[in-house]
Amino acid sequence: MEHRQLGRSGLKVPVLSLGTGTFGGRGELFKAWGTTDVAAATRLVDICLEAGLTLFDTADIYSDGAAEEILGQAIKGRRDQVLISTKGTFPLGDGPNDMGSSRHHLTRAVEGSLRRLGTDVIDIYQLHGFDAVTPVEEVLNTLDDLVRAGKIRYVGVSNFSGWHLMKSLGLAERYNLPRYVCHQAYYSLVGRDYEWELMPLARDQGVSAVVWSPLGWGRLTGRIRRGQPLPEGSRLQNKLVVDVGPQVPEEYLYTVVDALDAVAAETGKSVPQVALNWLLQRPTVANVIIGARNEEQLRQNLGAVGWDLTPEQVARLDAASAVPVPYPYWHQRGFAERNPFPVDLG
Repeated sequence: MEHRQLGRSGLKVPVLSLGTGTFGGRGELFKAWGTTDVAAATRLVDICLEAGLTLFDTADIYSDGAAEEILGQAIKGRRDQVLISTKGTFPLGDGPNDMGSSRHHLTRAVEGSLRRLGTDVIDIYQLHGFDAVTPVEEVLNTLDDLVRAGKIRYVGVSNFSGWHLMKSLGLAERYNLPRYVCHQAYYSLVGRDYEWELMPLARDQGVSAVVWSPLGWGRLTGRIRRGQPLPEGSRLQNKLVVDVGPQVPEEYLYTVVDALDAVAAETGKSVPQVALNWLLQRPTVANVIIGARNEEQLRQNLGAVGWDLTPEQVARLDAASAVPVPYPYWHQRGFAERNPFPVDLG
C-alpha cells in the first residue's frame, strides 16, 4: 500500500482509508448506506490491515454515534496498528449548543468521540463543516488546547469553501495555532467542482485532499447503465439519500460510465477500480475513502491500487467528465501563463 504525506505535516497515510458510514445503520439515511455490526466490522478491519490499509474514517453523527462505537470495538487490542480519523460540528442533540465549532461544542464532541472509540487520542480530527457563527480564532484556540492536551494529533476540515479554508490558514499562521493539514472533500469523475477553487488553494497552501464519496454517491459502481432500472439495493433508490447528496445529470453520468467501461475493458479492472485510480492520480489527493458493505466490495475497492492508468486513459476520462468552467476560472484561462491553476492539473 502506497503512503503519502498528509499536507504540511510529518504524518504519512495510506492512499486508501476505510469509511465507516456503513457501520451501525441507525436512522433512515445511514440505514440506506449499510448496517454493519461489530463482527462484520472486525472482519473488514482484518482485511484492511492485511492489505496495508491502516486509516479508518468516521464521524460522531454517523448512525448517531454507533459507527464510532463499532469501529472502537473492531480495533480493540490493536489501536497501535491503526490511524483514526473522525469529525465533529454537526448537531448531536436538540440544544442550541449541541452543534457548531464553539469551544463548548467542540470540547464535548471530542470527549464523546474518544469515549465511543475507546481511545485516548484521535490521530486526525476534522471539522465536518464550517461554522460561520463562531469566530475562527475561537475554533483554532480550542483545537490548540485539544492538541496540547494530547487528545488530538492533527487537525483538518471537511466541506469548506475556499475562503473558509484560507481565512483559517491565515489566522493559524498569524497566531501560531494548529494548521489544517487536510480537507476532506467530495470529489469524483462526476463531481469535479473541487478542482476549480479548492485544488489550487490546496496546492499553494499544502493542504491534502482526503476524498469522500469517490464513486459519485454510488453512481460509479458499475451497476448503473443507460436504459436500465436502478439495481436492487442501490442507495439511490432512497429519495432521502438522493435529495441530500450531489445531483448529477443522467446523460452526463452515462457519458462518464461509457468512458469508464471502455477503460475498464482495456485494463482488465472494474469500473470502480478505474474511477478510484483516476482520483489517486489527481494533484493534492493524499487519500481516498472507500466504503464497503461486505468483504467482496472491500476487496474490489482495494484492487484500485498497485497499478496506474496510462496518461492517455486519464486524458480520455478527463474529456468524458469535463464540464463548463465557472467564472472566474474561464476568464483566468485567458492568461494561463500567469495563472496556471486550475488549467494545469498535471
